[in-house]
This record gives sequence, structure tokens and C-alpha cells, in this order.
Amino acid sequence: MEKTIYDLIIIGGGPAGAAAGVYAARKRLKTLIIAETFAGQSTASSEIQNWVGTIAISGEALALSLRKHVEAYADEHLTICEEVVQKVESQGGNFTVTTHKNAYTARTVLVATGSHRRRLEVPGAETFEHRGLTYCASCDGPLFEGQDLAVVGGGNAAFETAAQLLVYAKSVTIIHRSDNFNRADSITVEKVLSHPNMRAVKNVEITEVKGDKFVNAIVYRDKETGKVTELHVGGIFVEIGQLPNTEFLKGVVSLNERGHVIIDPRTQKTGVLGIWSAGDCTDVLYHQNNIAAGDAVRALEDIFQYLHSK
Repeated sequence: MEKTIYDLIIIGGGPAGAAAGVYAARKRLKTLIIAETFAGQSTASSEIQNWVGTIAISGEALALSLRKHVEAYADEHLTICEEVVQKVESQGGNFTVTTHKNAYTARTVLVATGSHRRRLEVPGAETFEHRGLTYCASCDGPLFEGQDLAVVGGGNAAFETAAQLLVYAKSVTIIHRSDNFNRADSITVEKVLSHPNMRAVKNVEITEVKGDKFVNAIVYRDKETGKVTELHVGGIFVEIGQLPNTEFLKGVVSLNERGHVIIDPRTQKTGVLGIWSAGDCTDVLYHQNNIAAGDAVRALEDIFQYLHSK
């Protein structure tokens, strides 16, 4: 039996992968979506208020909605398989995508594998995740209106999160392990720290997250003096880094120092002809659900033009 050669293989099932799947199907490209799950980072959020067109939706409901939308187009043009991609190779002008079960061939590939947050690994952090400790200010921030909040981290993402929270929080304390904020833009740091409801704690080690049914405190130790402080807060926002899901792409396309796929933001093209990438796994400046979906649509428009100009 002759092996199927797809026009496009989409790797990933978050907002980027789902958007790409819908557009590919509507353009009648013979497409295979390979996704371990249809989810994305927001699955863990109890309420998302910034998914355009929906006032509020849970992460689980959003994942289900994405899947249903893609499945509505599943026919002879669009196939979905739930497998884990292990490698991508260029062979004979096409690409072979190998999973833990099978190998598939396509003329083009779109990588939309997203990323995952680096977790805070201290006693209590896992216990109170989604119970006051969160990794997404855009998703969950408004739920903490009028409360004293803590942001863990010291880079641009941490200060951007603090700036968002200051709009509705009673106070925000940024807690950083280093004695400086060199990983963040100085202008951003100065602007955020100048807010009357903002304070910073530097050169400390977080030792514990406390609470009852919900988070109520974060404990840290001063690295210089050894003094231990228990800061009472109503919510903790962790911004200590984001890790792209791109291990399988090492040696295939160019990645930056953090592992993000380097792309042309005009087209979403990688440096390898025939491979595009979109969403949180790329080196674009901002990572959000709506941005990921839009980037995937841009990629699909370019992929369509590429396939029909060969």
C-alpha cells in the first residue's frame, strides 16, 4: 500500500495547533495533526477572561472547545492522532515526523508545541497550585482583586506580571533570589517599583508556601542575614522562567539560548525551508493564547502560498 504523503503535519494541540488545523482543513490541505492532548498551558486555569469572544471560560472548557472545533473538520483532508513526537527529519525533499508509535511524511511541517512553566519547587508549592498559587497573571489575575499578592521572579515577565496585578491588587511584593534585577529592563523596573503599592524583596530564598484551604503566606530566608520572614498574601504568581517544548528539534532548526524556535515574525518561517513554527515555542516577544492562535493563522497563510507556488 502506498504511503500517505501529507501536505502538512501540525505538531501540537494548543491554541496554535488548533487554529492551524482549522485553517488547514478549510484550505483543503491534506493535514495530519499530531498532539498528545488538545490543551495548552491554560488547561489548569479555573477561569480565563481574556480569550477573545468569550467573557469567561475554564481552561478545561477551552481545551474541549479547541478539540471540538478541530474535530468538526476531521475528514479526508484532516486527520488527528494522539501521539508524542520524537524527531523530525528532512528526507528526499519531504519531512519525516517520527512519534513513539509511527512515522509520517509531509511536504511541510508546522511546529506548535507550546511551552511549560518552570515550577516553584518548595514545600507547599504543589499543594497550593490552583489554590492561590498560579503561573498565569493574564488568566487568573483579576480573580485576586483587592488582595495582597506576591510575584516570584526577577525578569521582565515578573515585572510585567506585577504591573498587571497593580491595576487591581491591594499591594504587590516581588520576591527575587538575586540581589539585582539585571534580567529585566531597567526602565520597566523603575516604573513598576515607583508604584506606591509595590515593594521588592531581593537576595532571598523561598523556603515554603503556606495556607489552609487556600494560600495565605509565602516564607523566605534572607541569604545574607539568615532572617526568615513569613509574608501573608492572598495569592502567589510565579514567573521564574518558561521552557519551550522543543527538545525534539535540536539540530533540526535554529533555537535560541532558551530553546525557543527562531522564526521570521512576518511569516513564521524557521531557517529550514518547509518548516514553520507558531505559538509559545517560538522566540516572539509575547506569549499568550490569542497571540499563538493568530501566529498559527499567519503561518497557514504562508504555508498555503508555499505549497501552491511549487
